[in-house]
Amino acid sequence: MDFSKSYDERRKHPRIDNTVPVKISSEEADFVTETRNLSRTGAYCRVNKFVEPMTKLKIHLLLPLKRNGKIVTKKISCLGIVVRSEPIPGQEYYHSAIYFSDIQKKDADYISDYVHEELRKDKKQQPA
Repeated sequence: MDFSKSYDERRKHPRIDNTVPVKISSEEADFVTETRNLSRTGAYCRVNKFVEPMTKLKIHLLLPLKRNGKIVTKKISCLGIVVRSEPIPGQEYYHSAIYFSDIQKKDADYISDYVHEELRKDKKQQPA
């Protein structure tokens, strides 16, 4: 394995630092929060309770998509697994990394399209 590459360069799918509303449900609790970053295979979120790694979750994302020049909200539901949970220093919150373990291909494609569109917007806004 080449350890000289940064973590982002080794990612299989692009990721964006955008907030997308998300509802997360486990057997113990429900959370309504936002993503900190998102890719077609997972999300990184801030939650107000520690969630053990390997916890199975139900995920409901509200993805803003552009259709016919209008922004519409696409609800994406899938299953996920917490792969990492870290306390945020100085706060009573945690960052949880969630892998989408069971997502329909069309929903993963919606997320991928959203990520690529946002990355294109970011490139256009950067000075040459």
